[in-house]
Amino acid sequence: MLVLCWVVAAGLVPVALLTEGSVDRAFSGAALLVAVAAAGALSYLRPRLRATPEGIAVRTLGGRHHWRWELVSWRVTTSHRFGRTVPVLEIEVPERDLAGGLLLLGRFDLGAEPEEVAERLEALRAR
Repeated sequence: MLVLCWVVAAGLVPVALLTEGSVDRAFSGAALLVAVAAAGALSYLRPRLRATPEGIAVRTLGGRHHWRWELVSWRVTTSHRFGRTVPVLEIEVPERDLAGGLLLLGRFDLGAEPEEVAERLEALRAR
């Protein structure tokens, strides 16, 4: 998805520059801005989850948040989206640190299957 956003943004640059009509130029320019904003946000958020022997770090649009292992818990649940059952890693964190205290990370966010990530987190926590 990240690469696709950057490819679309790069493809819209000549369209925005070479379009002749003012309305067409405004729409192609707006599409370019949306593509660049989406690509920038996705680039900023990578990697979403990082684990160390001390704990985990999660990057959100509000910045990076760190928690020690004893402050977090997680589980893999399933969610129904677009007619499919999708696994989701739910990470519970202290509510004072993050509104709602719950992070939901899917395969796209993690770059791997949520079940695999949960197993790796368990292994790191056990160290």
